[in-house]
Amino acid sequence: MKTTCCLVALFFLIPVSAVSQIGYQSDPKAKEKETLLLRDFQPESMLHAKRTPVERAKFPVFDVHQHLNDVRGFGTRMEPKDAVALMDKLNIKSVVILTGGWGSDLQKLLDTMVKPYPGRFYVFTQIDWSKIDDPNFSQLMVQQLDDSVRRGARGLKILKELGLGVRDKSGKLLAIDDPRLDPIWEECGRLGVPVSIHIADPEAFFHPIDGKNERYEELISHPDWSFYGPQFPPLEELIAARDRMITKHPHTHFVVLHVGNWPENLDNIEALLRRFPNVDIEFGAREAELGRQPRRTYKLFTDFQDRVMFGTDNNFEADLYQNYFRWLETEDEYFDYYDAPAQGRWKIYGLGLPDKVLEKIYHGNADRLFAQTKSAGAKAGGAQ
Repeated sequence: MKTTCCLVALFFLIPVSAVSQIGYQSDPKAKEKETLLLRDFQPESMLHAKRTPVERAKFPVFDVHQHLNDVRGFGTRMEPKDAVALMDKLNIKSVVILTGGWGSDLQKLLDTMVKPYPGRFYVFTQIDWSKIDDPNFSQLMVQQLDDSVRRGARGLKILKELGLGVRDKSGKLLAIDDPRLDPIWEECGRLGVPVSIHIADPEAFFHPIDGKNERYEELISHPDWSFYGPQFPPLEELIAARDRMITKHPHTHFVVLHVGNWPENLDNIEALLRRFPNVDIEFGAREAELGRQPRRTYKLFTDFQDRVMFGTDNNFEADLYQNYFRWLETEDEYFDYYDAPAQGRWKIYGLGLPDKVLEKIYHGNADRLFAQTKSAGAKAGGAQ
């Protein structure tokens, strides 16, 4: 009884100010204090999560989506010998430079990157959209394709300007399934060269740039990346046009870039792969989208392990590749995707892919694809 009395007495000796510091009601003026700018909000996670650095890929890597030293100025500029040295360090066997142009531009890239380093670099050609209003557009582009493949191009790259940017003289956007393009797709099939096609951007780019847009900061920095508005077709319309185009050309091999251009909807991508056996996907610049849905991504990658290829579509540097290696090889949780938070304010989770699947995605599927194109130059030579 004496001890209890002492504790009660001690309680009354504690200053009232000390007790009142612990409250259970929100501050009624809290809204007035919310003045931190979004760009300054960079919280540090308190999770004690495992971190597994992966300095070098477990298996040789075939990157099917790069723009290193390309003719459009998209990619990193680097001396070829330095690029090869970095590739050797990271265990990257080969790199595809997708935006190789045509004619003399293409030839220069082949002479400086491909010929001195056999097997390390592959270059794709492109379509000259400036000729879209020429009445012989289809024939001219088939001839240009033949010439490019004869020079050494290993495929055709289609940028998102098809469907979102290329307009004819009437001002109408050129549709992905426009019949003027059919002879080009057919010629790729005849030559045995793949078409790597980019036909849309992240789903958020087709929504208003407002507080509900998960890529608000990215779109504020790049307003020209927004495709919201009546002047652009909806994402779903682009996807439907893509499917109609592929349906017409079952003998042409399509690599639908950026996870089929709809990584937010992997059910759609699964349906795409089940419907079209002549379609593969790669995941260039979509690590962020896939990394935040690891279980669904793991299922897609394992179910279609023969149809997924490694791609980056970003800076040609060690940090990029090592981040991708960590995402694919480890089971680490809640870490930054490469260049976070540029694409969105979230973290990603490692997939921990089995070796059998990992090796196919790293290089096996690409090896098989390009083994089929070795005789393309000879076929192009006889096309006239």
